[in-house]
Amino acid sequence: MTVTASKLIWLALGGIWIILRWNPERRARKTPIRSSSRDSWEICLLTISLTGLGIIPVVYIAIHFPRFADYAFFPVQGYFGIVTYVAALWLFYRTHRDLKRNWSLSLELREHHMLVTTGSYAYVRHPMYASFWLMAFAQLLMLPNFIVGLAGLLGFGSLFFGRVRREEEMMIGAFGDEYRAYMRRTSRLVPWIY
Repeated sequence: MTVTASKLIWLALGGIWIILRWNPERRARKTPIRSSSRDSWEICLLTISLTGLGIIPVVYIAIHFPRFADYAFFPVQGYFGIVTYVAALWLFYRTHRDLKRNWSLSLELREHHMLVTTGSYAYVRHPMYASFWLMAFAQLLMLPNFIVGLAGLLGFGSLFFGRVRREEEMMIGAFGDEYRAYMRRTSRLVPWIY
């Protein structure tokens, strides 16, 4: 595997991510929002995440900037990155299937919102966030540039750590003891670890 092949595969996998997001986003728009916590902080976090996981790597692939931060690429890291990205896409797809119309881009509750505790949500409360962590790690492996590789981890990390507590508080507000019980029997991100 070459660096060019790794970059092109990263772009193709990103295209698959867009396709996987298309239908859930379209379905979600049809379900009215009951309450929303979308504010300037939330928009800022989403922008930082998009910049780190999308804009910076696409600029790097398109014009090879910032070239000075490149490091040696080894084919094995590209292959491992592909496997990681494919796992991320599978988990991403799975979470959308499990959430159905309960999904939203930001901190929102839909009308007739239900607490999903099965499927990918049986062991962790935030499997979609786990998929984004895997995508960020795949970016680090597939795009051999210190700034571009770390941009995904820092960009999504900002969203995750800036949002996860607010999201859980919103869910407690909506589902009370049912969500508290769910929190006690699940991990936040990695089964039985965190």
